[in-house]
Amino acid sequence: GTSNQTSFGKCTVTSKTSTGTLTTQPGTRVVRAAVVAGGGGGQKYGGGGAGGVRNLETNVSGNTSYPITVGGGGASLSPASGSPGNQGSNSIFSTITSTGGGGGQSGSPGCGAQPGGSGGGAGYIGPQSGGTGNAGNYTPVEGYAGGNTASPCNRGAGAGGGGAGATGSDTITNQGGAGGVGVNLSPFFPGTTFGSPDGYVGGGGGGGTFPATPGGAGGLGGGGAGMSNNNATVGIAGTANTGGGSGGFTNGGSGIVIVKELTKASGMWSLKS
Repeated sequence: GTSNQTSFGKCTVTSKTSTGTLTTQPGTRVVRAAVVAGGGGGQKYGGGGAGGVRNLETNVSGNTSYPITVGGGGASLSPASGSPGNQGSNSIFSTITSTGGGGGQSGSPGCGAQPGGSGGGAGYIGPQSGGTGNAGNYTPVEGYAGGNTASPCNRGAGAGGGGAGATGSDTITNQGGAGGVGVNLSPFFPGTTFGSPDGYVGGGGGGGTFPATPGGAGGLGGGGAGMSNNNATVGIAGTANTGGGSGGFTNGGSGIVIVKELTKASGMWSLKS
C-alpha cells in the first residue's frame, strides 16, 4: 500500500494512505497514532462533513500485525437527486475506528443531512438541522455537527459541513455557511508533513448557494469550498488524505492513518499492502 516514512531523531512517522497491514519487528514500542476517516460528499446546498479524527498514545507488541483501513471519501450525487451526499468510509488502525463524515443535504426537506464523524450541512429549505457529529460517541469527540438552516429559506443558501475541530456554520441570507475547521495534529506529530495546510486534517465542506453568489469556504484541514449558481458551478472536492468534507456536487477527501514511534526497539516497521 501507499505509505510515507519520515525519520527525525530516533523516531519514525508513517503516513498510511491506503488499506494494508502494519507489522512490527521484535520489541515492544510506544506509538502515537492518528486515524482520520474519509470526508462526506457535498450535495446541492449542504457541505459534506469531515471524517472523524481520533488519536492516542499506546503500546504495540513486537512480531504483531496490525490491520489498517484507510477510508475513502463519500461520493456526491447527481444534481437531480434529492438525496444527501454519501457518507465517507471509516478508517481503522488496530482497535481504533474513526467514523466517516456525513453527506450534505440537498434542497429536498425530506432527506436530511447525514450524521457521521462530523455531520453534513443542512440544505436551503429551512428550518433544517445539520447532521450530528461524533457518531462513535467517543471522548474526546471525533468531530462536530453540520450547520443549520433557518426559516425562511435564506434565498437558496446551504450550511457548512461539520469539522473535526468545530461545528459547521449556519446559513445566512444568500450566503452559504463555512465548513467547520479541522484539527492541527502538528503538536502530536512534530516535524512531520501532512494535511492541508501542513498538520491540519478533518475540515468540513462549505455550503452552496443560489443564485450566483459565492459558496461557503471550506474548513481548514482539507474541506472543499461550496458551489455557487445552482447547477452551473460545482464546488471544490475535499483534499485527499485529509478526511476533508466537500462542497456541492463533489466528493469528500480520503482519510489517512498516521503512526509515530516514541520508543524504538531493534528493526523498523514493516509495511505490507
